[in-house]
Amino acid sequence: MSKYKIAWMPGDGIGNDVMEAARIVLDEMKVDAEYVHCDIGWEFWCKEGNALPDRTVEVLKNTTCGLFGAITSKPQDDALTELEPHLRDKKLVYFSPIVKMRQMFNLHTNMRPCKSYEGNPLNYRGTRIANPIADDVAIDQVIFRENTEGSYGGVEFGPLPESVYDALCLNPKMKPWKAKGLENVALSTRIVSKQGCASICRQAFEYAKKTGRKRVTLIEKPNVLRETGGLMTRVFREIAKEYPSIWADEANIDAICMWMFKNPQDYSVLVAENMFGDIVSDLCAGLVGGLGFAPSANLGDTYAVFEPTHGSAPKYAGQYKVNPHAMLLTAKMMLDWLGETDRANRLEQAVSRVILEGKVKTYDMGGKDSTLDVARAVAAYAVQGAKTSCGACSSQ
Repeated sequence: MSKYKIAWMPGDGIGNDVMEAARIVLDEMKVDAEYVHCDIGWEFWCKEGNALPDRTVEVLKNTTCGLFGAITSKPQDDALTELEPHLRDKKLVYFSPIVKMRQMFNLHTNMRPCKSYEGNPLNYRGTRIANPIADDVAIDQVIFRENTEGSYGGVEFGPLPESVYDALCLNPKMKPWKAKGLENVALSTRIVSKQGCASICRQAFEYAKKTGRKRVTLIEKPNVLRETGGLMTRVFREIAKEYPSIWADEANIDAICMWMFKNPQDYSVLVAENMFGDIVSDLCAGLVGGLGFAPSANLGDTYAVFEPTHGSAPKYAGQYKVNPHAMLLTAKMMLDWLGETDRANRLEQAVSRVILEGKVKTYDMGGKDSTLDVARAVAAYAVQGAKTSCGACSSQ
């Protein structure tokens, strides 16, 4: 019986390509795991009206963690037109399966490291920058994004029901919307709780403390989003008092997009609500070479799902041309979470070495090698690292 049981969710488009790359590396590293295939994604929305079938939910309940490739999500109107004809009159509503998974399993924390590796021609401004936080990299940031609340909570109305309008009319600012005709109005909510804010802020500070990082930056917009942004800011300031050795500062979402572009080396740990965290993590990814280098983890108290932050890129599906490094670094995060620290370190070192040497690289890095070529190169170095480690142990 395998030590770990991992829900294997390739998803859509290039999700299949990069997951195949991950499997090459995990198998070569002899991770003691059983991989249980799960149906998830756009295909199942079109055929069944559910992108996260109940059978997949049951698999997730009986596995150690999940590894996920990529998802295709489209606006509701497009989603309805792509349903099988017999499903179109059933008033089905498309909801992203990865968002649903986060909420269903209370995967409250989205952790997104963004790290530039030496030798990557796509790093910020194409040059190496002195970094006071980590001498061996130009940029080394970790975003902590609240994963179940905020603007992605899924509480939306369109058109706006009269009952919802009446309830919201306690605020006089709602009254002008009725003149536009409620049938012409759509409303999305941004709902946060003190508990959710406290959880994500504390985890950011705890991570900084554990890893020796000296700065945690809150990303918000409390001058406009006075209630939700105000709550997050107040909670952040209270928790910051418990960590006097860590510099705690705040930045508005619009300002941080400028400052991170100008001085990315100044930032270390960043914390934000759901949508702002999503936005700023893509900015971070752009600074370190793009989404092809951006892993992430959806973490709960007892379960986790790991996924690269890139999309499904359907035009490249099955061509094995996309960059798998984000997926391989995501697998590294999974190994860390499983307690496989040695394997996790060897995997990251192998990725770093392949990037530094620049001999095997995909088209985005100026190369002609395939997704699987890169995976094989990383796997070879990861296994070689194990042999080197064993040799060092036996000689002591």
